[in-house]
Amino acid sequence: MTTTTEIHPVDQTLPAPRLLALGLQHVLVMYAGAVAVPLIIGRALKLPPEDVAFLISADLFACGLATLVQCIGFPGVGIRLPVMMGVTFASVGPMLSMAAAPDIGLLGIYGSVIAAGIFGIIAAPFISRLLPLFPPVVTGTIILVIGISLMRVGINWAGGGLPTLTKVIDGVPGAFPNPNYGQLQGLGIALFVLLVILALIKWGTGFVANVAVLLGIVAGAALASVLGVMHFDKVTAAQWGALVIPFRFGMPTFHLVPVITMCIVMIVVMIESLGMFLALGEITGKKVDRDALTRGLRADGVGTFLGGIFNTFPYTSFSQNVGLVSVTGVRSRWVTITGGAIMLLLGLLPKMAALVEAVPLVVLGGAGLVMFGMVAATGARILATVDFKNNQFNLFVVAISVGFGMIPLVAPNFFKNLPHGLHPLMESGILLCALVAVVLNAFFNGLGGKAAAEADAAAAASSAQHV
Repeated sequence: MTTTTEIHPVDQTLPAPRLLALGLQHVLVMYAGAVAVPLIIGRALKLPPEDVAFLISADLFACGLATLVQCIGFPGVGIRLPVMMGVTFASVGPMLSMAAAPDIGLLGIYGSVIAAGIFGIIAAPFISRLLPLFPPVVTGTIILVIGISLMRVGINWAGGGLPTLTKVIDGVPGAFPNPNYGQLQGLGIALFVLLVILALIKWGTGFVANVAVLLGIVAGAALASVLGVMHFDKVTAAQWGALVIPFRFGMPTFHLVPVITMCIVMIVVMIESLGMFLALGEITGKKVDRDALTRGLRADGVGTFLGGIFNTFPYTSFSQNVGLVSVTGVRSRWVTITGGAIMLLLGLLPKMAALVEAVPLVVLGGAGLVMFGMVAATGARILATVDFKNNQFNLFVVAISVGFGMIPLVAPNFFKNLPHGLHPLMESGILLCALVAVVLNAFFNGLGGKAAAEADAAAAASSAQHV
């Protein structure tokens, strides 16, 4: 009996030109989402442009590294399915809170990411047992709040930055209106990007529709450069090639509450990954057992740990790439391994990162409205599968959890009198929403069985856009 006939489509290698083309397709589909988080965090920390560009390089490099770990697989690590890894949007809210705390900052963020990665590696075998805590009413609510929280970032990008600037006058910090905020030219560019994306989604087909957001950003950048809004001085000055150096900004610092906060984020992210792996098993026709789930979740932890070392953030599988596997019907993991290698290479090209950093905020704003709005819409789509008619308790789970999630957005000083150490937890609407949703669902509905939870997770993941 020959062994060639026993090779599963997931493990089949393809001709090199086809691998390269399909791998590049995966990279382009995830690129806009992949670079969004370092841009958000870098600008929130008011880092200089060259440091923001480095964060982008580091992110792409670690994306590639985490993807290779997940797809190639090593003893006990990696699910060996066609998965592309990227920074999760679920970590943005907590990291913005940490960035705003002077005693935590970037190094405190990296410390919490490394700790969360180690936690993920250790907790991987137990996470599937937590699945009953996260039925669709909980995951849909969390994803809805993630999208709504990120919309604030997208709207401010479209406006041209933050509405107020902090300036120190005579040693006293004060808030002053940003004169560049809401300028008609900037709003026009953001609207142009949005219209291009909408046109490509409506009239584009196949691959073009899949990369509509990226093509919209390219079109907006072209318009911005014609209008003299986009400048290329930093791009010209950037090197063509450079290594991504671990701990470039210094040794990470570890603070208890940020570490706990990021570990909670890690649990939410791994539950999301669990559903993604189950859905991918259905799409590829490859059985995903508990051992495979543990290896995949452990790779999430390894990717996050590597992210903290290489100056970036928590990693998870990107669902738009899972969707691409379904659309193209190409199930080989060697395609995403090629995609991971391309991401790794892009991370070693500082000029590419400088080009992304040079794109004006207003251009990213037009795309951000679509990207982050789709996250919120995905939460709504998952909630549409929830039984509200026969179980009115679910209405209260969603209503109260969303209310708690909105507190940091609409009333930033609401928790100001609580102990200072708790602020990174209390100032993240996503974390508040997750905790309240889990507790309320357990209180009202109890815990379902593992088999039902796995079926719900796979169904939710199959319709999800990445968060």
